[in-house]
Amino acid sequence: MSNISSSFTLSQCQQHHLLEKLDVFNVRGRDKRGRNVLLIIGKYFPARMVSSEVLKKYLEETIYPKLGAKPFSVVYVHTDVQKSENFPGISVLRSVYDAIPMNLKNNLEVVYFLHPGLQARLFLATFGRLFFDGGLYSKLKYVSRLDFLWDHVRRLEMKIPDFVHDHDEELEYHPMMDYGLESDHPRVYTEPPSMDPISMYSMRCIA
Repeated sequence: MSNISSSFTLSQCQQHHLLEKLDVFNVRGRDKRGRNVLLIIGKYFPARMVSSEVLKKYLEETIYPKLGAKPFSVVYVHTDVQKSENFPGISVLRSVYDAIPMNLKNNLEVVYFLHPGLQARLFLATFGRLFFDGGLYSKLKYVSRLDFLWDHVRRLEMKIPDFVHDHDEELEYHPMMDYGLESDHPRVYTEPPSMDPISMYSMRCIA
């Protein structure tokens, strides 16, 4: 079994419910062309607690059916993603991507990558075509500010967490942070739902 983390304290069922609780993936709102939007909040992803198998099964059973057979777009929010906490790793991302049904890949029109940061830009520019086929890579569009996202997505139908708005506002005052030329400044973010290990141990599968 290939895992996002080397060890887990949660059963597969608990991992599944954790993904639901954190609301990492959500088909929510539409873009300006009327297509459904799959919203992904990168900061909320519990990379150290969920296996790649559970992630793929969760997407297959819970998210893909909501997308239907029509074209859709993805909004991926990269704000405050930390490699050691929220990032599952390239091999896992590739495994998940390979498991996506071909009809969904064909229906994916565009991926809006919000707040990519310098490291993400450099990595994808260097290795993106190697890890993902050209079809997906060509659909990737970087979005540095929320105002630019609203040019493509219906704002009133898309609920974005407060910490993303806070970060966006700070970038307006410190734009060089986008390119790693200015140090980050302390920020107070609204945290995602609690992931306290004790409370998670008490989670139970719902029959």
